[in-house]
Amino acid sequence: MSTETKKPFVMGFIGRSGSGKTTLAAAVLRVLAARGWRVCAVKDAHHHIDLDTPGKDTWRYRESGASRVILRTPERWAVLTETPEGTPGIDELLKETGDADIVLVEGFKHEGSFPKIEVRRQAAADRPPLVREFGGRINLAAAASDFDEPDFAGVPKLDINRPEETADFIEGLALAAGAKKSAR
Repeated sequence: MSTETKKPFVMGFIGRSGSGKTTLAAAVLRVLAARGWRVCAVKDAHHHIDLDTPGKDTWRYRESGASRVILRTPERWAVLTETPEGTPGIDELLKETGDADIVLVEGFKHEGSFPKIEVRRQAAADRPPLVREFGGRINLAAAASDFDEPDFAGVPKLDINRPEETADFIEGLALAAGAKKSAR
């Protein structure tokens, strides 16, 4: 039995607020999953959220000092991990993707060397694209948009309204990188 850990193919979705990152990534995830890929999603939130409910058992364990609480239900299980040392980086989070074949990452524009797709809608294009702001610090693989953006010259352009097209693009890169669908 091999002890080698399979590394999933990682693709990022970046863009300004309101650009359609979540909408596109969720639609692409649906297509990839229907094609038999095990897909994990990682989301970077810039605001406080709490997945726990004050007064409930898991909350009480956390309040009592547990560094990690695991909750199991008949439908799913979850791990709540405290971060006293600060927010973990994307590389640390990618270690938690389980048996995924492909990982779709939303946000993390400043982190990770994995390829990224910049998502841009004309209706939310009041600021310049991130690729202009961050240039070579973003491993830009493609742009998904609903209009012609001159800043995306030289990169593949994907139709933001055709998630199958973006899924085809990601699947092609994943296969070229050696990704394989897990047995189900």
